[in-house]
Amino acid sequence: MNLERADLAIIGGGAAGLMCACTAAARGLDTLLLEPNKMLGRKLRITGKGRCNVTNSCDIKTFMANILGDGRFLYSALNRLSPADTMAFFEDAGLPLKVERGNRVFPVSDNANDVAGLLSRLCQRRGVRVLHSKAREICADDGAVSGVLTEQGLIECRAAVLCTGGLSYPLTGSDGTGFSMAGKLGHSVSRLRPSLVPLESGDGYCAEMQGFALKNVSLSAYEDDRLIYKELGEMLFTHFGVSGPLVLSASSHMRNMGSARYRLEIDLKPGLDEKKLDARLLRDFEKYANREFKNALGDLAGRAMIPVLVRLSGIPEDTKVNSITREQRMKLLHLFKAFPVSISGTRPVDEAIVTAGGVSTREVNPRTMESKLVKGLYFAGEILDLDGYTGGFNLQIAWSTGYVAGMSVLGDEYL
Repeated sequence: MNLERADLAIIGGGAAGLMCACTAAARGLDTLLLEPNKMLGRKLRITGKGRCNVTNSCDIKTFMANILGDGRFLYSALNRLSPADTMAFFEDAGLPLKVERGNRVFPVSDNANDVAGLLSRLCQRRGVRVLHSKAREICADDGAVSGVLTEQGLIECRAAVLCTGGLSYPLTGSDGTGFSMAGKLGHSVSRLRPSLVPLESGDGYCAEMQGFALKNVSLSAYEDDRLIYKELGEMLFTHFGVSGPLVLSASSHMRNMGSARYRLEIDLKPGLDEKKLDARLLRDFEKYANREFKNALGDLAGRAMIPVLVRLSGIPEDTKVNSITREQRMKLLHLFKAFPVSISGTRPVDEAIVTAGGVSTREVNPRTMESKLVKGLYFAGEILDLDGYTGGFNLQIAWSTGYVAGMSVLGDEYL
């Protein structure tokens, strides 16, 4: 049974799909947006803890440095819709933006619903038809898209854009079906894994400090003892290990989980070098000379962390401070500068912010987002094997690739 007929069908009403739909419709294309959720942009509405980190206010060179994998694939797309262009797009459409620490861009309202709502209204104004149905398969005849089979019937179309996202947040619709649809049409899908995800640790003291947050610390991540990440910021101890902005960023560098050994070191006092920290320890030890060691660290460490620091230092907790040796003090100093956390794995992919891996960019034209294997098939957003660090980079990938697909689809006929 034929359900609908359109110039193109866009599968997935998230960030990439919405940008693609309003862009294609503005060109005059009869555009049908397929989204099984009753609300468009469901995942977009919860990003950035409900605030939506729209993009990162940086130049293209800086942006590319924050992309993992083959960032060169994005060069053409970013030149057509850069972060600055994205900011102008939203502000011209009536959504005021602001730039915060790390060049992160948010709506002034701090409400992600305003971003999704604006895109939904643009689609409506430009005549995008929305069908709340789940796509099952993309049909192709003689190497070209001919339709999309949904749970309600067949949609005849001359082009289709896969914007189905990854595997993270499956309740929002990112359940991986797009990868299987791409695979059936001959596309290679690289190993899917969580990125920007909390990390698990077998160290019992992480659970012991559950809920304890660290601010203004420096986190270093190591792969087989090779430094792969170092940054200043915030993190959190949890019942399973560690989380927070620093940890999520560090996780995106851990591309060989299972075959490599990973560990973290936390510099609890990044503003003090070892010489200055030792002088600080000596002052505190003099101040609390007659106290037991377990009661002498309150000026340097949070209450939840003190019992762990005492235990890991190897200094008996009831030792009088004035009897602590230089060797013992040096071991404590090292703990403050390189607090260890072993990593046993990541949390499940459905707890990740983004999915690493996806449709191979080698099989997609970077100037149009069209498949090199199937005419009329396009890709945009997280379904592609592209991901970036935290800070608005992943949403910008969605905006840029969605825009390019929307501008390019059926371009030979609509020049």
